[in-house]
Amino acid sequence: MDASLRGAQRLLGEWIPHPRAADGPGPTLETLPAALESPRLVTPRAVEGPSLRARRVPGDPRSTFGGFLDGTQASRIVTYHDGVPIVFATVAAVIRVRRDRRLATYGQLPEIERCLYVPRALVPARLWEAATTGDYRVVDTGGERGEGGVEEAADSRHPSALIERALQLVRGCRERLEHTLAERWCATERAPLYIDGGLTGSPRVATAACSVGVVKRHRTLYVAADLMPVLTGLRPGERTTAFRIAPARRTAVTSWYLRLRDARGRDPTWGLVRIEVAESAPHDVTERADDVSRWVLAETAPLALPDPRWDTMAYGIRDCEEFLRAIT
Repeated sequence: MDASLRGAQRLLGEWIPHPRAADGPGPTLETLPAALESPRLVTPRAVEGPSLRARRVPGDPRSTFGGFLDGTQASRIVTYHDGVPIVFATVAAVIRVRRDRRLATYGQLPEIERCLYVPRALVPARLWEAATTGDYRVVDTGGERGEGGVEEAADSRHPSALIERALQLVRGCRERLEHTLAERWCATERAPLYIDGGLTGSPRVATAACSVGVVKRHRTLYVAADLMPVLTGLRPGERTTAFRIAPARRTAVTSWYLRLRDARGRDPTWGLVRIEVAESAPHDVTERADDVSRWVLAETAPLALPDPRWDTMAYGIRDCEEFLRAIT
Protein backbone atom coordinates (compact mmCIF):
# COMPACT_ATOMS: atom_id res chain seq x y z
CA MET A 1 0.00 0.00 0.00
CA ASP A 2 2.79 2.47 0.92
CA ALA A 3 4.65 1.77 -2.33
CA SER A 4 1.46 2.29 -4.36
CA LEU A 5 0.75 5.54 -2.52
CA ARG A 6 4.24 6.86 -3.22
CA GLY A 7 3.88 5.89 -6.87
CA ALA A 8 0.67 7.87 -7.14
CA GLN A 9 2.33 10.86 -5.46
CA ARG A 10 5.24 10.76 -7.91
CA LEU A 11 2.87 10.51 -10.87
CA LEU A 12 0.89 13.58 -9.87
CA GLY A 13 3.88 15.50 -8.51
CA GLU A 14 5.29 15.76 -12.02
CA TRP A 15 2.25 17.81 -13.07
CA ILE A 16 1.64 19.96 -10.00
CA PRO A 17 4.09 22.87 -9.74
CA HIS A 18 3.91 23.18 -5.95
CA PRO A 19 2.27 20.00 -4.67
CA ARG A 20 1.23 19.68 -1.08
CA ALA A 21 1.78 15.99 -0.50
CA ALA A 22 0.48 14.06 2.46
CA ASP A 23 3.04 13.74 5.26
CA GLY A 24 3.81 10.05 5.00
CA PRO A 25 1.21 7.29 4.77
CA GLY A 26 -0.48 8.28 8.05
CA PRO A 27 -3.82 6.83 9.15
CA THR A 28 -6.40 5.87 6.55
CA LEU A 29 -9.38 8.16 6.07
CA GLU A 30 -11.59 5.32 7.31
CA THR A 31 -10.04 5.62 10.79
CA LEU A 32 -10.59 9.37 11.11
CA PRO A 33 -13.66 10.76 12.95
CA ALA A 34 -16.68 10.95 10.68
CA ALA A 35 -20.33 11.84 10.96
CA LEU A 36 -22.24 8.76 12.03
CA GLU A 37 -25.59 7.65 10.75
CA SER A 38 -28.28 8.85 13.14
CA PRO A 39 -29.56 5.97 15.30
CA ARG A 40 -33.15 5.08 14.54
CA LEU A 41 -35.85 2.48 15.02
CA VAL A 42 -37.75 1.04 12.04
CA THR A 43 -40.88 -1.02 12.56
CA PRO A 44 -40.63 -3.99 10.16
CA ARG A 45 -43.37 -6.27 8.83
CA ALA A 46 -43.46 -9.55 10.77
CA VAL A 47 -43.40 -12.75 8.69
CA GLU A 48 -43.21 -15.27 11.54
CA GLY A 49 -46.15 -14.65 13.81
CA PRO A 50 -48.11 -11.44 14.44
CA SER A 51 -45.32 -9.51 16.18
CA LEU A 52 -41.70 -9.69 17.33
CA ARG A 53 -40.98 -12.17 20.12
CA ALA A 54 -38.06 -14.17 21.47
CA ARG A 55 -37.54 -17.77 20.41
CA ARG A 56 -34.99 -20.33 21.57
CA VAL A 57 -32.97 -21.83 18.71
CA PRO A 58 -33.53 -25.60 18.99
CA GLY A 59 -30.83 -28.23 18.47
CA ASP A 60 -27.06 -28.03 18.60
CA PRO A 61 -24.95 -25.57 16.58
CA ARG A 62 -23.73 -27.13 13.34
CA SER A 63 -20.78 -25.94 11.26
CA THR A 64 -22.12 -25.77 7.70
CA PHE A 65 -20.68 -22.73 5.95
CA GLY A 66 -18.48 -23.55 3.00
CA GLY A 67 -16.96 -20.08 2.69
CA PHE A 68 -16.60 -16.66 4.32
CA LEU A 69 -16.71 -13.39 2.37
CA ASP A 70 -15.44 -9.99 3.48
CA GLY A 71 -13.78 -6.93 1.99
CA THR A 72 -11.47 -4.15 3.13
CA GLN A 73 -10.70 -0.61 2.04
CA ALA A 74 -7.91 1.84 2.83
CA SER A 75 -8.03 5.45 1.57
CA ARG A 76 -5.37 8.12 1.94
CA ILE A 77 -4.88 11.63 0.61
CA VAL A 78 -2.14 11.62 -2.03
CA THR A 79 -1.83 15.39 -2.40
CA TYR A 80 -3.77 18.65 -2.57
CA HIS A 81 -4.09 21.00 -5.53
CA ASP A 82 -5.26 24.47 -4.47
CA GLY A 83 -6.92 22.87 -1.46
CA VAL A 84 -8.57 20.11 -3.52
CA PRO A 85 -7.83 16.69 -2.01
CA ILE A 86 -6.85 13.84 -4.29
CA VAL A 87 -7.46 10.44 -2.70
CA PHE A 88 -5.80 7.11 -3.39
CA ALA A 89 -7.60 3.95 -2.26
CA THR A 90 -6.98 0.23 -2.24
CA VAL A 91 -10.12 -1.91 -2.12
CA ALA A 92 -10.13 -5.71 -1.90
CA ALA A 93 -12.46 -8.61 -1.25
CA VAL A 94 -11.93 -12.33 -0.76
CA ILE A 95 -13.73 -15.57 -0.02
CA ARG A 96 -11.91 -17.97 2.28
CA VAL A 97 -12.96 -21.64 2.26
CA ARG A 98 -12.31 -24.55 4.61
CA ARG A 99 -9.92 -27.18 3.29
CA ASP A 100 -8.56 -29.88 5.57
CA ARG A 101 -9.61 -27.84 8.63
CA ARG A 102 -7.68 -24.81 7.37
CA LEU A 103 -8.80 -21.69 5.49
CA ALA A 104 -7.68 -21.10 1.92
CA THR A 105 -8.54 -18.57 -0.80
CA TYR A 106 -11.47 -19.38 -3.06
CA GLY A 107 -10.51 -19.12 -6.72
CA GLN A 108 -7.12 -18.07 -7.99
CA LEU A 109 -6.87 -14.55 -6.57
CA PRO A 110 -8.88 -12.12 -4.44
CA GLU A 111 -10.48 -9.09 -6.07
CA ILE A 112 -8.24 -5.99 -5.69
CA GLU A 113 -8.56 -2.48 -7.15
CA ARG A 114 -6.34 0.56 -6.66
CA CYS A 115 -7.89 3.85 -7.74
CA LEU A 116 -7.31 7.60 -7.70
CA TYR A 117 -10.31 9.75 -6.74
CA VAL A 118 -10.08 13.18 -8.37
CA PRO A 119 -12.75 15.92 -8.83
CA ARG A 120 -12.21 16.47 -12.55
CA ALA A 121 -13.92 19.88 -12.75
CA LEU A 122 -11.74 21.29 -9.96
CA VAL A 123 -8.26 20.37 -11.24
CA PRO A 124 -6.34 21.42 -14.38
CA ALA A 125 -6.88 19.30 -17.45
CA ARG A 126 -3.19 18.35 -17.48
CA LEU A 127 -3.45 16.93 -13.96
CA TRP A 128 -6.47 14.79 -14.89
CA GLU A 129 -4.65 13.58 -18.00
CA ALA A 130 -1.60 12.74 -15.92
CA ALA A 131 -3.70 10.72 -13.50
CA THR A 132 -5.33 8.73 -16.31
CA THR A 133 -1.95 7.84 -17.86
CA GLY A 134 -0.87 5.97 -14.74
CA ASP A 135 -1.53 2.39 -13.72
CA TYR A 136 -4.61 3.23 -11.62
CA ARG A 137 -8.25 3.62 -12.49
CA VAL A 138 -9.35 7.24 -12.00
CA VAL A 139 -12.78 8.10 -10.55
CA ASP A 140 -14.34 11.56 -10.75
CA THR A 141 -15.41 12.72 -7.27
CA GLY A 142 -17.00 15.93 -8.55
CA GLY A 143 -20.54 14.56 -8.39
CA GLU A 144 -23.62 16.20 -9.84
CA ARG A 145 -24.67 19.83 -9.43
CA GLY A 146 -28.00 19.90 -7.63
CA GLU A 147 -30.93 22.30 -7.50
CA GLY A 148 -28.96 24.58 -5.17
CA GLY A 149 -27.06 25.99 -8.17
CA VAL A 150 -24.10 28.19 -7.31
CA GLU A 151 -24.39 27.80 -3.54
CA GLU A 152 -24.52 24.04 -3.70
CA ALA A 153 -21.62 23.97 -6.18
CA ALA A 154 -19.60 26.13 -3.80
CA ASP A 155 -20.34 23.77 -0.91
CA SER A 156 -19.08 20.86 -2.99
CA ARG A 157 -15.70 22.64 -3.21
CA HIS A 158 -15.22 22.20 0.55
CA PRO A 159 -12.26 19.81 1.10
CA SER A 160 -14.21 17.79 3.66
CA ALA A 161 -17.14 17.42 1.26
CA LEU A 162 -14.79 16.16 -1.44
CA ILE A 163 -13.22 13.67 0.98
CA GLU A 164 -16.64 12.40 2.06
CA ARG A 165 -17.65 12.01 -1.58
CA ALA A 166 -14.48 10.03 -2.28
CA LEU A 167 -15.11 7.77 0.70
CA GLN A 168 -18.66 7.17 -0.50
CA LEU A 169 -17.34 6.08 -3.90
CA VAL A 170 -14.68 3.88 -2.27
CA ARG A 171 -17.38 2.13 -0.25
CA GLY A 172 -19.35 1.61 -3.46
CA CYS A 173 -16.29 0.05 -5.09
CA ARG A 174 -15.81 -2.29 -2.15
CA GLU A 175 -19.47 -3.31 -2.28
CA ARG A 176 -19.15 -4.02 -6.00
CA LEU A 177 -16.13 -6.29 -5.48
CA GLU A 178 -17.90 -8.16 -2.69
CA HIS A 179 -20.99 -8.62 -4.86
CA THR A 180 -18.83 -9.91 -7.72
CA LEU A 181 -17.38 -12.66 -5.52
CA ALA A 182 -20.71 -13.50 -3.91
CA GLU A 183 -22.45 -13.79 -7.29
CA ARG A 184 -19.64 -16.01 -8.56
CA TRP A 185 -20.07 -18.28 -5.54
CA CYS A 186 -23.86 -18.42 -5.87
CA ALA A 187 -23.56 -19.37 -9.55
CA THR A 188 -21.22 -22.32 -8.97
CA GLU A 189 -21.47 -23.52 -5.35
CA ARG A 190 -24.17 -25.10 -3.20
CA ALA A 191 -22.63 -24.74 0.28
CA PRO A 192 -23.80 -21.73 2.34
CA LEU A 193 -21.69 -18.58 2.13
CA TYR A 194 -21.19 -16.45 5.28
CA ILE A 195 -21.22 -12.81 4.10
CA ASP A 196 -20.08 -10.06 6.44
CA GLY A 197 -22.87 -7.50 6.03
CA GLY A 198 -26.24 -7.36 4.34
CA LEU A 199 -27.49 -8.90 1.10
CA THR A 200 -29.89 -6.30 -0.27
CA GLY A 201 -27.40 -4.54 -2.57
CA SER A 202 -27.29 -7.38 -5.12
CA PRO A 203 -30.52 -8.98 -6.44
CA ARG A 204 -28.69 -12.18 -7.40
CA VAL A 205 -27.13 -12.56 -3.96
CA ALA A 206 -30.25 -11.50 -2.05
CA THR A 207 -32.36 -14.16 -3.79
CA ALA A 208 -29.81 -17.01 -3.64
CA ALA A 209 -30.52 -19.86 -1.23
CA CYS A 210 -26.84 -20.19 -0.29
CA SER A 211 -26.33 -16.55 0.81
CA VAL A 212 -26.36 -15.65 4.51
CA GLY A 213 -25.67 -12.05 5.46
CA VAL A 214 -24.57 -11.32 9.04
CA VAL A 215 -24.84 -7.68 10.13
CA LYS A 216 -22.79 -6.57 13.17
CA ARG A 217 -23.59 -2.83 13.29
CA HIS A 218 -26.93 -1.65 14.64
CA ARG A 219 -27.34 2.10 14.05
CA THR A 220 -30.73 1.11 12.62
CA LEU A 221 -32.74 -1.33 14.73
CA TYR A 222 -35.67 -3.08 13.09
CA VAL A 223 -38.06 -3.16 16.02
CA ALA A 224 -41.06 -1.20 17.25
CA ALA A 225 -40.32 1.03 20.24
CA ASP A 226 -42.64 -0.89 22.58
CA LEU A 227 -40.91 -4.19 21.68
CA MET A 228 -37.37 -3.05 22.45
CA PRO A 229 -37.34 -5.10 25.70
CA VAL A 230 -37.86 -8.24 23.60
CA LEU A 231 -34.77 -7.47 21.54
CA THR A 232 -32.49 -6.29 24.35
CA GLY A 233 -33.59 -9.18 26.56
CA LEU A 234 -32.46 -11.92 24.19
CA ARG A 235 -30.27 -14.55 25.86
CA PRO A 236 -27.42 -16.45 24.21
CA GLY A 237 -28.85 -18.90 21.69
CA GLU A 238 -32.13 -17.01 21.35
CA ARG A 239 -33.40 -15.22 18.28
CA THR A 240 -36.28 -12.96 17.45
CA THR A 241 -39.02 -14.07 15.13
CA ALA A 242 -38.39 -13.16 11.51
CA PHE A 243 -39.44 -10.01 9.70
CA ARG A 244 -39.19 -8.56 6.19
CA ILE A 245 -36.78 -5.80 5.18
CA ALA A 246 -37.49 -4.05 1.87
CA PRO A 247 -35.19 -1.01 1.37
CA ALA A 248 -36.04 1.41 -1.42
CA ARG A 249 -34.42 0.42 -4.74
CA ARG A 250 -32.97 -2.72 -3.16
CA THR A 251 -34.03 -6.36 -2.93
CA ALA A 252 -36.25 -7.45 -0.03
CA VAL A 253 -34.94 -10.12 2.37
CA THR A 254 -36.05 -12.05 5.45
CA SER A 255 -34.21 -11.06 8.61
CA TRP A 256 -34.05 -11.69 12.36
CA TYR A 257 -31.81 -10.94 15.35
CA LEU A 258 -29.69 -13.59 17.06
CA ARG A 259 -27.84 -13.30 20.38
CA LEU A 260 -24.45 -15.01 20.21
CA ARG A 261 -23.08 -14.24 23.69
CA ASP A 262 -24.28 -13.21 27.14
CA ALA A 263 -24.71 -9.42 27.23
CA ARG A 264 -25.41 -9.06 30.94
CA GLY A 265 -23.55 -6.03 32.27
CA ARG A 266 -22.69 -4.86 28.75
CA ASP A 267 -24.16 -2.77 25.94
CA PRO A 268 -27.60 -4.17 24.92
CA THR A 269 -26.32 -4.86 21.39
CA TRP A 270 -23.19 -6.69 22.56
CA GLY A 271 -23.06 -10.16 21.04
CA LEU A 272 -26.08 -9.34 18.85
CA VAL A 273 -26.17 -9.90 15.08
CA ARG A 274 -28.89 -9.49 12.50
CA ILE A 275 -29.14 -12.21 9.88
CA GLU A 276 -30.42 -11.77 6.33
CA VAL A 277 -31.47 -14.55 3.94
CA ALA A 278 -33.51 -14.79 0.76
CA GLU A 279 -37.27 -14.62 1.16
CA SER A 280 -39.05 -17.97 1.32
CA ALA A 281 -42.61 -19.30 1.63
CA PRO A 282 -44.26 -18.38 4.99
CA HIS A 283 -44.47 -22.00 6.14
CA ASP A 284 -40.69 -22.42 5.63
CA VAL A 285 -39.57 -19.35 7.56
CA THR A 286 -39.26 -20.91 11.03
CA GLU A 287 -37.30 -23.95 9.85
CA ARG A 288 -35.02 -21.79 7.71
CA ALA A 289 -34.35 -19.29 10.52
CA ASP A 290 -33.57 -22.05 13.02
CA ASP A 291 -31.23 -23.83 10.59
CA VAL A 292 -29.26 -20.70 9.70
CA SER A 293 -29.10 -19.61 13.35
CA ARG A 294 -27.49 -22.94 14.27
CA TRP A 295 -24.91 -22.41 11.53
CA VAL A 296 -24.05 -18.92 12.76
CA LEU A 297 -23.90 -20.03 16.41
CA ALA A 298 -21.38 -22.71 15.42
CA GLU A 299 -19.00 -19.96 14.22
CA THR A 300 -18.69 -18.40 17.69
CA ALA A 301 -15.67 -20.68 18.22
CA PRO A 302 -12.78 -20.27 17.89
CA LEU A 303 -12.85 -16.70 19.18
CA ALA A 304 -11.86 -13.95 16.75
CA LEU A 305 -9.45 -12.44 19.27
CA PRO A 306 -7.68 -10.05 19.54
CA ASP A 307 -10.14 -8.17 17.32
CA PRO A 308 -12.26 -5.84 19.51
CA ARG A 309 -15.37 -6.98 17.59
CA TRP A 310 -14.88 -10.58 18.65
CA ASP A 311 -18.29 -10.72 20.31
CA THR A 312 -19.99 -10.68 16.88
CA MET A 313 -17.20 -11.59 14.45
CA ALA A 314 -16.77 -15.10 13.09
CA TYR A 315 -13.21 -16.41 12.99
CA GLY A 316 -13.57 -16.96 9.24
CA ILE A 317 -14.30 -13.25 8.72
CA ARG A 318 -11.30 -12.27 10.83
CA ASP A 319 -9.19 -14.56 8.66
CA CYS A 320 -10.47 -12.74 5.54
CA GLU A 321 -9.43 -9.40 7.01
CA GLU A 322 -6.00 -10.63 8.09
CA PHE A 323 -5.37 -12.18 4.69
CA LEU A 324 -6.34 -9.00 2.82
CA ARG A 325 -4.28 -6.83 5.15
CA ALA A 326 -1.23 -9.00 4.41
CA ILE A 327 -1.51 -8.78 0.62
CA THR A 328 -2.59 -5.14 0.15
